[in-house]
Amino acid sequence: MRNGSGPDFVEALARGLAIITAFSPTATELSVSDVAARTELPRPTARRLLMTLETLGYVRSTGGLYRLTTKVLELGTTYIAALGIWELARPHLEALVAQTGESSSMAQLDGSDIVYVARVPVPKIIALAVRIGTRFPAVATSMGHVLLAGLPPSEVEDVVRTPSQSGVIPRISPSARDLQRELAEVRSRGWALSDERLSLGIRSIAAPVRDASGATVAAVNVTVHAAETSIDELTSRHLPLLLATAEAITREWANLALLPVPDPLAPG
Repeated sequence: MRNGSGPDFVEALARGLAIITAFSPTATELSVSDVAARTELPRPTARRLLMTLETLGYVRSTGGLYRLTTKVLELGTTYIAALGIWELARPHLEALVAQTGESSSMAQLDGSDIVYVARVPVPKIIALAVRIGTRFPAVATSMGHVLLAGLPPSEVEDVVRTPSQSGVIPRISPSARDLQRELAEVRSRGWALSDERLSLGIRSIAAPVRDASGATVAAVNVTVHAAETSIDELTSRHLPLLLATAEAITREWANLALLPVPDPLAPG
């Protein structure tokens, strides 16, 4: 861990952030000793910080090993929305909106909620206001079903049991059995439909965005007003355009992952 200086430097905060950044794609599960070694912190200090982060929900421990939870996504939402994902997705979403005349968004999964990380709206009145950072229960949205379908079936139940932080009560929530059946259909056909589940008047379709390994990392959608656009029109006219857009973003995302990223913890 790099040492700071100056009267305004908060060492405790720096140590907590060092704990979070000790994890990496090649070190997703770490013991207290591993974290202490990677952060150059005393083992008792690393243990106390890990326990604090676990209490706050940023890490989870199993069998003496710690791993990050999806709550850490909240720490990067502002950056993602302002620069990363937004800059990558924006031209594709704008082109999709120009073709469909309907709003389009991108979201990622955080616990049992979806979090909007990119959006291109059209001036139409809908029941729920949406902006970057908005959260909705995943079980009631097309993007949520795409993201949940990207998880191993054995993990879905635990994820859905996580308390929602969105504050929105879905109009329709599927049972556990129905949800697993619907997610199996999404996995099979490669896209999801939500017909006024979240709120009256809101109908949407969504498709997955995948990383270089093929894992689902985000979802993109087209949202329409149910009174204006039928399910047949949504799936026959808008769905092919949405699938092409998701595939284009997937290609760019995969190419971005191929760029070399320096490891600050690497020796030398």
